Amino acid sequence: MARYIGIDLGTSSVLIYVKGKGIVLDEPSVVAVNDESGELVEIGKDALLMLGKTPEGISVIRPMSEGVISKYEVTLTMLQHFIKKATAISQIFKPIIAVCVPSGITDVEERAVRDAATQIGARYTYLIEEPLAAAIGAGIDIMSPNAQMVIDIGGGTTDIAVISYGQIAFSESVRVGGDKFDDAITRYIRRRHNLLIGEKTAERVKKEIGTVWQRDESVTLEVSGRGLLEGLPKSIKLNSSEMVGALEEPITAIVEAICAVIEKVPPEMLKDIMKNGIVMTGGGSMLYGLDRLIANVTGIKTKVAENAISCVAIGTGKALERYLKNPDKAISFTKEKKHYEFE
Repeated sequence: MARYIGIDLGTSSVLIYVKGKGIVLDEPSVVAVNDESGELVEIGKDALLMLGKTPEGISVIRPMSEGVISKYEVTLTMLQHFIKKATAISQIFKPIIAVCVPSGITDVEERAVRDAATQIGARYTYLIEEPLAAAIGAGIDIMSPNAQMVIDIGGGTTDIAVISYGQIAFSESVRVGGDKFDDAITRYIRRRHNLLIGEKTAERVKKEIGTVWQRDESVTLEVSGRGLLEGLPKSIKLNSSEMVGALEEPITAIVEAICAVIEKVPPEMLKDIMKNGIVMTGGGSMLYGLDRLIANVTGIKTKVAENAISCVAIGTGKALERYLKNPDKAISFTKEKKHYEFE
């Protein structure tokens, strides 16, 4: 009677996968908090609508930072709300939960995730590294002897891994993701155009005209904010060609991490990767031209997985369905055991 649940606990959003149903919830990992009492006013989509518009005494915050829990109690309440919203969990039949975590997670950060899952009523908790979950969700046979390279770009972290025989052979995790893209755009517009914009505007710029590879035809977008010189409302037109320079810093960090992993890979594995190509997942992978840039730098064909945003959540859930053989004890896939067993 236990419900099997996979959770992608991300910096930008939380996705929940339920066995037999697929993705049942996709909400921003954002909460609105009463500054005086600490009470949560809104959670998820409703809290995101309040971003930049809150009255005095209410703050909109993200309890997840760079892929890990930064505000434990708030994260716990947020998770409880999402689980209740997504599933009708019985107090008698507790769920078995799998949560994905960055491959570079520390022991303390891992313990926080485990404790949070226990607090929300998990019968057993399994942790799975994001690159493995992403590979499963993208339809890659992780048990294959042929090496596969996966790059998962989330809101707070980018995980790069080479997978072979169900194990992560080589990996690198950098705390750079979609949120750093937004920050870079905000800084560029402030520096170049003397205009202060909000988080939601920066994200809109990233999604609509953000690019790291020159487009055949440039596109423009009008954005509004507060002029830093006059202190009054101001609108400007941004060109997509500007974004290449604006995003240079975070993109360079990701590309350098990718190259660092490739440099560690033995020739035989590299031969497999050259043949199979690189698969990208996560919301950040959808940034225009990023796949072409990586292919150009590495010389390896690169593609964005289908349903890239959902791959980690789907893979986390499927790991419970297809690969976990012994549910009678919690197994950490982050330290003690990095491979799966067939049923």
